[in-house]
Amino acid sequence: MRLSATELFDSARVDLPLLLAAAAIVCLGLVMVESASVSVASRSLGNPFYFFERQAAYVVLGTIAAVAVYRMPLVLWQRSGMSLLLMAWFMLVLVLIPHVGHSVNGSTRWIGAGPINIQVSELAKLFIAIYLADYLVRRNEEVRTSFRGFAKPMLVMMIASALLLKEPDYGSAVVLLAIGLGMLFLAGARLSQFGLFLVLTLAAVAVLAVSSPYRVARLTSFLNPWADPYDGGFQLTQSLIAIGSGSWFGVGLGDSIQKLFYLPEAHTDFLFAVLAEELGLVGVAVVIVLYAVMVLRGFRIGARAMAAAQPFASYLAYGISIWLGLQAFINMGVNMGLLPTKGLTLPLMSYGGSSMVVNCVALGFLQRIHRETAETGALPADGKSRRARKEAA
Repeated sequence: MRLSATELFDSARVDLPLLLAAAAIVCLGLVMVESASVSVASRSLGNPFYFFERQAAYVVLGTIAAVAVYRMPLVLWQRSGMSLLLMAWFMLVLVLIPHVGHSVNGSTRWIGAGPINIQVSELAKLFIAIYLADYLVRRNEEVRTSFRGFAKPMLVMMIASALLLKEPDYGSAVVLLAIGLGMLFLAGARLSQFGLFLVLTLAAVAVLAVSSPYRVARLTSFLNPWADPYDGGFQLTQSLIAIGSGSWFGVGLGDSIQKLFYLPEAHTDFLFAVLAEELGLVGVAVVIVLYAVMVLRGFRIGARAMAAAQPFASYLAYGISIWLGLQAFINMGVNMGLLPTKGLTLPLMSYGGSSMVVNCVALGFLQRIHRETAETGALPADGKSRRARKEAA
């Protein structure tokens, strides 16, 4: 299952820019997890390297899982689309069962598996993306020409989103719907259908937002966190202070003040704020560029797969790219006060086993898609199909 040096640097087998960008994000994430968690880990657990050691172990597990996925033909995953969908639904129901699901900070999102907790929403995103890619291949004409073809996958995602909202995990529900909508759009679904669905979704979100005093309070604190900086707006104000303190070049690696028991969840949801404080605008710009490279390479892999007549691979690459890009954007937006708090991690950087392993697996799929596209022989080095090259000649 090892990846040889020949394969690692062979552009026909591995997309090197994607690999390097992802590796840089992971390495920077390890450094920032240690920096952001050292005080909490030392005070609460007596081991300043506790979270770093566990995150490093998750990276190793994720790398092994990614290599395993890279070695498996995509056709096996395509044939398992329906089974993976049912498994995703089953896990989302299972986590809601008392004494089975594990709760943290009022949210029941994890299933205990020995010494680790599995966040089922992460697996659900991947499994449903695989199912949708298979569905779009089998029902492509129906998706393009009829409302029924559009409605079926939307119903699938609405069921999963409803289960996620029960946890509650609003951020994952938003990301899941965005993955599905993006994949359907790229598959050629009608814009009028998107318009109708978006209107209905916005209406449902508005009703949901005002149906609970808790949600109203969170929305109010997001719109004006400084009105209640010691209660509802505490986390966001501390994040904004951290980001503002970073200025151009930061206060220096390891020298963050806000991570010293001021900013809650500094090594998970708000790792980006600590990074901004310690590395400044320059560090933030580097991180954004790395994510942009990763997402753009993912879309390029998807476009090449479509040109090589591999629609399942193409749609899956698009879905994964939308997922990773949107989740990174939402996490950064939350940290900067542009979006309400969603509880989403920064992919490949924030502390968390399920997120790290599943994100690595997603990258393994992108590399497998790149490899299978190259091995078809349908694409020369410039990425154009042989047919397009002949027509140009």
